[in-house]
Amino acid sequence: MTRFHSHRLRSGRYSADNQIYLLTTVTHNRKPIFNDVVTGRIVVKTMKHLHDLNRVSSLAFVIMPDHIHWLLQLHTEKLDSIMQVFKGVSANKINHHLRQQGKCWQSGYHDHAIRKEEDLAAVARYIVANPLRAGIVASIRNYALWDAIWL
Repeated sequence: MTRFHSHRLRSGRYSADNQIYLLTTVTHNRKPIFNDVVTGRIVVKTMKHLHDLNRVSSLAFVIMPDHIHWLLQLHTEKLDSIMQVFKGVSANKINHHLRQQGKCWQSGYHDHAIRKEEDLAAVARYIVANPLRAGIVASIRNYALWDAIWL
């Protein structure tokens, strides 16, 4: 079913230099591989690496058991290129850690370009509150796989 709709995720996609995006991508078959904190930390390190290389500015993220939300600002690279590198690098490291082969991520991702009038700190709070809304933790302090530059 996801494969059937993945082409619609790309429809109308446009990457703009310095644009801020909220990205969501899910694991292959929505397998909850990030229940393992070590696997989740691999994703965090991959995001940080892209940030440290100045390919993006990572503003906020949360790693949920079977998906991620990532608020980032593009620099000069296209969104598809960033996501291809992110998914490829993280999948290789996750597969190595889990001693497995195959897909870690579903194809495609959802992106939302943040408008200038949107409150970025409020978007970040909404992102990091996902574990609370999902009932995973009672306090975000008890969840290890999130960060935001404002919080």
